[in-house]
Amino acid sequence: MFARLSTYQGSPVPTEGDLSASSEAVVKQVKWMPGFLGVYYLVDRATGRAVSLTLWEDEETMRDSEERTDQIRQDTARREGQRVLSVERFEVGFSHLKP
Repeated sequence: MFARLSTYQGSPVPTEGDLSASSEAVVKQVKWMPGFLGVYYLVDRATGRAVSLTLWEDEETMRDSEERTDQIRQDTARREGQRVLSVERFEVGFSHLKP
C-alpha cells in the first residue's frame, strides 16, 4: 500500500464549522480511480493547517493518478481558500484500525 500526503494552509476554521461540507464532492472524484483505497482529512482549526492522506493499492496506481489528483487538489484548495504547501509520497509500512 502507498500513501500521498498533501499539506495545506488556510485561515483558521471556526470550531462550529462543518469540515465535511465539501468532502462528498471530492470523494466522488477519486473513489472510482483504479487503486484508490481511502482518504483521511486532518485539520488544525486554530491555525488553518490541514493535511489529506490518500491511500493506494500500489505505487503504480498512485503514480498513475498524479495528474488527475493534482487538478482536484488545486481546485479544492482554491475553492476552500487554502494553498498547497507540499505533496509527499510514502510506502505504508503498516496500518491498524480498530475493528
